[in-house]
Amino acid sequence: MAGHVITAKPGPNPKLLVMELWGLGDLLIATPFLQEASRHYDVTLVAKPYATDLRERFWPGIKVVSFVAPWTAFERKYRLISWPWRQMFRLRQHLSREEFATGLSARWDPRDHFLLWLARAKARLGFPRLGSQIFLTRSLARPEPRAHRYENWRVMAKALGFSLPPRERLQLPKIQRGGHILVHTGAGQRVRVWPLERYRSLVRRLRLKGFSVQVVCDPDQRSWWLEAGEPEVSTPQNVGELLTLMDRAAIFIGNDSGPGHLAAFCGAATFTLFGPQLPEWFAPLNPVSEWVEGKACPYKPCSDYCQFTVPYCMVNSSEEEVWGRLEPFVLGILAPRDASPAS
Repeated sequence: MAGHVITAKPGPNPKLLVMELWGLGDLLIATPFLQEASRHYDVTLVAKPYATDLRERFWPGIKVVSFVAPWTAFERKYRLISWPWRQMFRLRQHLSREEFATGLSARWDPRDHFLLWLARAKARLGFPRLGSQIFLTRSLARPEPRAHRYENWRVMAKALGFSLPPRERLQLPKIQRGGHILVHTGAGQRVRVWPLERYRSLVRRLRLKGFSVQVVCDPDQRSWWLEAGEPEVSTPQNVGELLTLMDRAAIFIGNDSGPGHLAAFCGAATFTLFGPQLPEWFAPLNPVSEWVEGKACPYKPCSDYCQFTVPYCMVNSSEEEVWGRLEPFVLGILAPRDASPAS
C-alpha cells in the first residue's frame, strides 16, 4: 500500500476532510497544501476559529469548521470534566453527515486519527503513533525526523495524487522593498519570548540607523512597552488586525511564533529568534529568512515545558550576538535611504 495514490473520480470534486487543530503557525505551514488541495477536492478544514480570517486571505475556496480541541490547551488539557462534550458530539454529527471520501491529518497524533474515525471518512490517512493505525485505513511513513513540518504536507499531497514544490521553490508573495520594520515581541508561550529590554535596544539601534520601526506586542506586554516609552505600540486583537499590520511591513523581527509565519505569507522578510524549538522544523517558509537558533539544552526540543526557572535557550542569546546577525540582514533588504523617515 505504500505506493498507492488516491485518485479523484470524474464529476464533482470528492470531499476531503483536513484536521489541523493546533497553532497559527501550523495552519500557515499547511497553506500550500490547502491551496493546491482545493483545486482537486471539496476541502473542509477543522481548525481553531482564527482559521476563518486566514481563509479569507489565503484559501477562500475551502470550508472552515471552527473547533478548539481541549487537548491543545497548554495546561490542564486532560481535565475531562471540563471538556466541551456537547460541542464535540455536535462536531461528530456534522462531520459524519458530510460523508467525506477522504480524511487526513499531517500530525502523528492519535487524537486526530480518532476524530477522523468518528467523522466516518471512508479513507483515513495519517502518520500512525501509539497504535493509532487502528483508526486509519492507510498509514503513511513520516519524513525523516529532522525534516521541516512542511514535508509532512508534501507526503500527504503525494498520497492524494498531486505534488507540492520543495520549500525553496514555493511561490510566496515577493518581499516588499519599501515600508517599515515590524518588531513583534509576543509568542504563544513565555519560554519563546526573548527578553523585552533587549528588543527595546534593537528597536533603538534600528531607529538610530534611520529605519522606521513599528512595535507590536501581545496584550500582556502592552503596559511594559508603554512604560518603556513606546506610545505607538500596537496590540492587535485578532488575526485580521495582525494581517493589516503585516501588509505594511518589509521586514518582520520576532520570536518563533505564528505572527512570523503570517509575515512570510504577507511578503515580509523574516528574522526569527528561536528558543526551545528547532529552526529546521519550524522556520518560516519564505526564501528570505534568517534566524538565531536557541542555545543548547539537554531537554531541547521541550514542547515549551521548560525544566528551568528561566528559558536559558532564549535568554542566553545576547543582544550583541543577535544584532551582529540582524544588522546585515536588514541592510541587505532595506537600506536606510529607502526606508520611511524614522519614527
